[in-house]
Amino acid sequence: MLIFAGLGNPGPKHARQRHNIGFMAADEIIRRYNLTLRQSKHDSYVAEGTIHGEKILLLKPKTFMNESGGALGSAVRFYKLRPLQVTVLYDELDLAPGKIRVKTGGGHAGHNGIRSISSHISQNFKRVRIGIGHPGDKKRVHNYVLSDFPKAEMDWVERTIDAVADAVPYLVEGDDAGFMTRVAYLAPPPGQPEKE
Repeated sequence: MLIFAGLGNPGPKHARQRHNIGFMAADEIIRRYNLTLRQSKHDSYVAEGTIHGEKILLLKPKTFMNESGGALGSAVRFYKLRPLQVTVLYDELDLAPGKIRVKTGGGHAGHNGIRSISSHISQNFKRVRIGIGHPGDKKRVHNYVLSDFPKAEMDWVERTIDAVADAVPYLVEGDDAGFMTRVAYLAPPPGQPEKE
């Protein structure tokens, strides 16, 4: 069994925010592979099913982003899994919009959701970092990540999350490079947005 977790903030007011691109990707994976979403005792919405011959548990924590680790830690302990069996999908400021990077382990780079998960299950989990770009000024980061994607960006957002869902079997196989190649082929990043 593998756990995939999309990160975001719960509730309709957060649904289209940049910080919620992990939830958006999780929703597309659920749709694409006909997984059934239900509430669980792990303080998450959980979808179960089989992808590429592997049993998958897909979590969307019901907590706010900075407390995601509690929900994920509960599921990891319950199913007696190792951190290496966990893949987390989330927004990455330091990558250009639509750019995808996969890595296992490492620090949290200031991302509160990743900090929380690391404190509950260790740092040795797989991360799928989905680029949302940086506003250019550290003081603008908070409002930037908690603002909705503008209509003009929804094209690359939808193509990217669709490509992530399409390429998930590569992650299931452990072929991180194949996953990144497939996503880049299906949804080439749009490049840096013009400066305001």
